[in-house]
Amino acid sequence: MSLELHGIIPPLVSPFTADEEPDLAALRAEVRYHVDLGVHGLCVTGSTGDGQMLSLEDSVAIARTAVQEAAGRVPVIAGIIRDSTKEVVRYGREIAATGVDALQVTPVHYLFQPDEETTLRYYRRIADETGLPVVIYNVIPYALIPATTVARVLDEVPNVIGVKQSGGNIHQLADLLRLAPEGGKVFTAVDDLLYPSYLLGAQGAISATLTVVPELCLAQWDAVQRGDHAAALELHNKQLPVWRAIDGPNMTARIKTALALQGRNGGHSLSPLTPVSDAEREALRAALVAADVKLA
Repeated sequence: MSLELHGIIPPLVSPFTADEEPDLAALRAEVRYHVDLGVHGLCVTGSTGDGQMLSLEDSVAIARTAVQEAAGRVPVIAGIIRDSTKEVVRYGREIAATGVDALQVTPVHYLFQPDEETTLRYYRRIADETGLPVVIYNVIPYALIPATTVARVLDEVPNVIGVKQSGGNIHQLADLLRLAPEGGKVFTAVDDLLYPSYLLGAQGAISATLTVVPELCLAQWDAVQRGDHAAALELHNKQLPVWRAIDGPNMTARIKTALALQGRNGGHSLSPLTPVSDAEREALRAALVAADVKLA
């Protein structure tokens, strides 16, 4: 199954109304915003989209809306964060009917971590039973899939086409890139080290910073592609304080505030996420101003 993924793939927020229903109009506006900027793909219902909190119905509605609005201009990936193979397949089959191009799937992580052979069977079954390409989402800090296992899954399971290496672990990313799996691409989600990730060989990024400041991230990706490392480093130094400001236990609430400061509608957050404090809001504002991001 052929699907070309590369470059800057922002993981979108899931906007909600005050009564915690998906705000699909706000989602459509975010899809248009990113596609018009020239991103290379979109991801919905991942961690930045509160995927772990979403019902099947909400996940399907969000995925369907993103696919409709993207209208084939870029690939759309839908995240699934569940804790059994049966549930991942149930979500995946329903989401597949929306027309998404691929699924992004975490390992199970509550309470126990499968061994290597079980992990291979897990991703093989998901790809086989959903009929969609799968991107491994290696994010769970206490259940990280070892680089050697990720490489095996990429090389041995045909429809597993990539991995989003997250968890703030540049060492895991480096180990994985050294192994150079031929069966899929490696994307970085080490937000404070996107530039070094590209230099190590990451074939793109799927990370929260891309959603907050996509123009900076696109410019950095382009700078790396043309070998302009002075520009790429300058952009790194602008992006880094933005990541520091959004990184925290209430990260998706912070991201939505960062969007609002730019005049974008990320919608309300879901309970029980901690609301953004005045101090956090001012830190976000200061980071965006320092990065030369236009505020509303």
